Amino acid sequence: MATDCEADAHRWVEEQAAWLEPKRIQWCDGSDEERRSLTELLEQTGNFIPLNHRLYPNCWLYRSDPRDVARTEKSTFIVVPERDDAGPTNNWMSPDEAHERVWPLFRRAMRGRTMYVVPYLMGPPGSLFCRVGIQLTDSPYVVLNMRIMTRMGRVALEELARQKRFVPGVHALGTLDPEHRYILHFPRTETIWSINSGYGGNALLGKKCFGLRIASWIGRCEGWLAEHMLIVGIEDPSGRTRYIAAAFPSACGKTNLAMLVPPKQFDGYRVWTVGDDIAWLRIGPDGRLWAVNPEAGFFGVLKGTNARTNPNAVATFQADSIFTNAGLTPEKTPWWEGLTDSPPPGTVDWQGRPWRPELGPVAHPNARFTAPAARCPSISPHWEDPQGVPISAILFGGRRKTLVPLVYQAFDWAHGVFLGATMASETTAAQSGAVGVVRRDPMAMLPFCGYNMADYFAHWLEIGKRLRHPPLIFGVNWFRVDEQGRFLWPGFGENLRVLLWVLDRCEGRVGADETPIGYVPHEHDMNLEGLSLEPGAMTKLLAVDRAGWRQETEAIAEYFEQFGDRLPTALRSELVQLQKRLG
Repeated sequence: MATDCEADAHRWVEEQAAWLEPKRIQWCDGSDEERRSLTELLEQTGNFIPLNHRLYPNCWLYRSDPRDVARTEKSTFIVVPERDDAGPTNNWMSPDEAHERVWPLFRRAMRGRTMYVVPYLMGPPGSLFCRVGIQLTDSPYVVLNMRIMTRMGRVALEELARQKRFVPGVHALGTLDPEHRYILHFPRTETIWSINSGYGGNALLGKKCFGLRIASWIGRCEGWLAEHMLIVGIEDPSGRTRYIAAAFPSACGKTNLAMLVPPKQFDGYRVWTVGDDIAWLRIGPDGRLWAVNPEAGFFGVLKGTNARTNPNAVATFQADSIFTNAGLTPEKTPWWEGLTDSPPPGTVDWQGRPWRPELGPVAHPNARFTAPAARCPSISPHWEDPQGVPISAILFGGRRKTLVPLVYQAFDWAHGVFLGATMASETTAAQSGAVGVVRRDPMAMLPFCGYNMADYFAHWLEIGKRLRHPPLIFGVNWFRVDEQGRFLWPGFGENLRVLLWVLDRCEGRVGADETPIGYVPHEHDMNLEGLSLEPGAMTKLLAVDRAGWRQETEAIAEYFEQFGDRLPTALRSELVQLQKRLG
């Protein structure tokens, strides 16, 4: 017998169906039989191609519409009555405009199609962290991805009976017209609408839409944080594991860091993956910050991923995975730039064309894999612990060719919030628009904060006041280059050296140079054993360019102006103090 809340969910589904007018309604249970049925249905379209089941068992390649290959931030809106509650960094739409302009696009949008009802759970079952969502969609591809990325089906309905609330989301493929593409978030009613896109970040509503934009609002109301962060555990030779959360913009190495393999010089160390993209963080009864990964899978960037750069990712997506917009070799295996030096003869590109260099890349630069987290060789034994894992340090990092050192530590929590609030990064193919443009991306949440970002900074500051044992906060930058444009730091597994310095600082084991921007490592405190660097590279990597940072403060001051009086005075004070330290 259905619970009252389940009955409410059924009523909501019927109400939406009356508007969307699907041919039939199918409640998804997440079963293997359901997966096989949807897979067969998709294969008939010709855009869902089974891969070589000997080399990639239970894997498929999907080709999306060429107009629909990345998150479209210009089409993403926060829907609240007052523009200022969305803030200057979000696109705003009023509820009245949303119902007048966007809701009519959903009218009969599923006519002749199946409407799939996807109950899903974000976070471990039974946890204080977990939340229930129900997504309606007419895309079998979305259902199969949600099956990997969330805990889907009966487990979600069981949690619904306990929580008696869910986040409703309506997604329709529509015409895929980019000019009428909308991804709308209603924080006050915790509701999501998405139309005219089938791409993951726009259509998998449990991911950025619920996991960050809606969850960040819920977290503000309830006193916790929803962040665009990986979570990684570092186990030392004694068997002790400490955990780090790190925020990076999309395609800046989150998955590589989350699945890091220690260099051979670090015998006895082990790195555990808890999550690679989203972290929900709560203050525990011990006064520390505890985090869970609310997702059940990885939706990672393929470009540059190979057995050297990320062997754990390669092992993870070797089975039970979906590849989106990769090339296809004659052997029916996926191929993308960076997998090997060159594609095998006879490879077709991500649009199904026989590849020639003049056609451009084989795989789309934002080609993705969707893979179950449980398949990852480095998955933490604690990744589904209901209470989460305790966080010792938080990293904020971006892609900067100059200025920002390899690693530096904030003076205190407020300075760390300032560090995160002012971080900038060069844009990548994960966002639609120009690539390589430096933009402010506070806490890597610029496209994902569900309310006014000034209020978000204030929420961070308030969380700090409630923490008896706050994590230390650091800035990192793996992407600094020399005068010839060559990377000064090798990155990938070698980043463990930076993480170990971070953890040593958390326990007061090493000193640091106090600079105007924060504490920078003594070179002799970084374990560089076996690392081949250009002469003088560490000096350049740890250098603090005062003149460059003075220019940076001018840009920060201009950036802060958009928030007006809503910006916390503590952040204005941090800027003034930085300017004084820089002289």
